[in-house]
Amino acid sequence: MKRIVLLTVASFLAFGITAGAQGLGVNAGVNFFNQTRKSNGNKVDDLKMLTGFHIGVDYEIGVAPDFYFAPGLQFSTKGTNIDFVETKAVLNYFEVPLNLVYKPLLGDGNLIVNFGPYLGYAISGKYKDDIADTDIEFGSGEDDDFKPFDMGANIGFGYQLGMGLSFKLNAQLGLINILPDGDSDNLVKNNGFAFSVGYRF
Repeated sequence: MKRIVLLTVASFLAFGITAGAQGLGVNAGVNFFNQTRKSNGNKVDDLKMLTGFHIGVDYEIGVAPDFYFAPGLQFSTKGTNIDFVETKAVLNYFEVPLNLVYKPLLGDGNLIVNFGPYLGYAISGKYKDDIADTDIEFGSGEDDDFKPFDMGANIGFGYQLGMGLSFKLNAQLGLINILPDGDSDNLVKNNGFAFSVGYRF
């Protein structure tokens, strides 16, 4: 599966480079993520935000005046700080955001408003504390910690300067339960926001 993910990354990069420079963008930034958790119907409150990062590419395809479809691919770290056991849960994802972008002219640049779904696939993860790091197991079995597949919604706001440099705030809301044996009373969902700096060629 990891080989398939790596081939997908390479294929997307090749597409972005060969399809033309005008719509190709790169971005990177800092993540601030947490998890919504319930256990036996009770919300788990002793969770704190985890700081991570993301890096990726996207390609804007014009669909109407000032509107673009922007598929992308990025590596992103998510998770949470589990306060009551002083442990970090760090999950590393490859994600495919599928955003509709509205970019009207504003001053010397463009306002950016984007929204749409994202698909994610976890490639690795660790529980980290002061003693040791433990690998997180992904799968659908009863001995696994989390499902590898994630899906949710994006919404973002930002500004692109005339020279192609952009700054953006993006929020994500996980919509599916990533617990292998989860239900409405036992669940884990990723959610958070990120600050990005990007460049559009």
